[in-house]
Amino acid sequence: MISHKLGHFLDKPLAPIAKKIAISPNILTILGFLITAVAAVSIPFNLLAGGFLVLLGGFFDMLDGIVARTNGKSTKFGALLDSTLDRYSDSFVFIAIAWYFFNIGNLAGVIFTAGSLVGALLISYVRARAEGIGIACTVGLMERPERVVLLAFGCITGWLFPVIIALFFFSHATAIQRIFHVYKITRMSK
Repeated sequence: MISHKLGHFLDKPLAPIAKKIAISPNILTILGFLITAVAAVSIPFNLLAGGFLVLLGGFFDMLDGIVARTNGKSTKFGALLDSTLDRYSDSFVFIAIAWYFFNIGNLAGVIFTAGSLVGALLISYVRARAEGIGIACTVGLMERPERVVLLAFGCITGWLFPVIIALFFFSHATAIQRIFHVYKITRMSK
C-alpha cells in the first residue's frame, strides 16, 4: 500500500545523493540482504538490535531502487535479484522471530509467525503470477515496506506478538484481495 500509493516519491529528493553513489544497485541490494541476515541472527537474542538492523536493511532495499532509477542502471536482472533477496530476507526475519518466540515459550507466537511468513510469500507470489499472465496486481494493505516497518517497530518496542498477529491477518487478507482482483479482471475480459 505504501509503495503503491507513494510510488517513487523519494526518488526526486534523494536524487542528488543517489547520483553520487558510484556503487552498483545490485551491490546495494546484496548489502541490504546481508544486513537483514545479521538482523535475523540478532533477533532471537536481542530484539532491539535486530529491529534497528531490520530498518537499516530496509533502507538499503529502498536505496538500491532509487540509485538504479536515478542513474539509469535499472535492469531486468537487478529487479529479479532484488525480488529474490527480498523473499530470502523476509524468510530469515520471520524464522528468527519464530525462534525468538520459541525461546520464550510462546507457541502461539511461533505458529502465527510461521503463518505470517506464508502470507508474506503468497502476497509476492500472487503478484508475480498475475504479472506473468499480464495483469498488474499492486492492490492490498500489506506489502514489503509495511512488513519491514511493522517488524522493526515490534522488535524495537517489544510489542512483537501483537504485530505478528496483525501481520498474519493483513498478509493473508492482502493475498486474498489480490486473488479477487485478478478474478474480477479476468472475468470482465471474457
